[in-house]
Amino acid sequence: MLELANISVTFNEQTPDEKKALQDIQIEMDKGDFVTVIGSNGAGKSTLMNVIAGQIIPDVGDVFINRQQVAHLPEYKRSTFIGRVFQDPMAGTAPSMTIEENLAMALGRIHKRKLRLGVTKNRKSTFKEVLSSLNLGLENRLTAKVGLLSGGERQALSLLMTTFTEPEILLLDEHTAALDPSRAALITELTGEVVQKFNLTTLMVTHNMQQALDLGNRLIMMDKGQIIYDVSGEEKQRLTIEDLLQEFRRIRGTQLDNDRAVLS
Repeated sequence: MLELANISVTFNEQTPDEKKALQDIQIEMDKGDFVTVIGSNGAGKSTLMNVIAGQIIPDVGDVFINRQQVAHLPEYKRSTFIGRVFQDPMAGTAPSMTIEENLAMALGRIHKRKLRLGVTKNRKSTFKEVLSSLNLGLENRLTAKVGLLSGGERQALSLLMTTFTEPEILLLDEHTAALDPSRAALITELTGEVVQKFNLTTLMVTHNMQQALDLGNRLIMMDKGQIIYDVSGEEKQRLTIEDLLQEFRRIRGTQLDNDRAVLS
């Protein structure tokens, strides 16, 4: 499904500010895999997401989706088969448009464009049905401006809109980090339900170690542009936060008191 082969990215090469953002990254994901990614600031997590999405073209290496080489496809072309939910709840929606207009816009991405009403009676019925699954009452607020919604409501809407595009790959870029704990818990639960319902191949970056343990069938830890720990299946299910911290210390060869702060 998704393969990253020997991916390397260097910023400001051959300058005093040179930074190796990714170093020889190798990842293979099968259909339906849900991989959570943790690591310190500057570990390369966001760069990894941007390489997959097409925002960054790697200096070295290839990106394959369904065995098709896509490393040099621009972001707008990859958006037809890659869905992404960002940390900023406003990034995935148009705040000046209504809920139903946002949903119609998302639905339009998978249909040939032609002159027609964006919001029809049949579409309103469909929108109400899918929104009711969120249990947030948004099905009764179709004409409300998205900019008036809470952060959690906007993020739930963004997550729902990505499923309309029927993506091959779903990228979740710290999509609960800007929310308060109760809303973050809601979106975390919703994420697990949506990924399972649509059998989405998913990569999620998070600073929340408990979230990384609770979601997905595989966990990757990054540090200094490299994958330093990769665990899946039953072994992942048995892990605790303390296990992750101990692994981080072991690999780094340190006994830092602030390891939890570094990874969280």
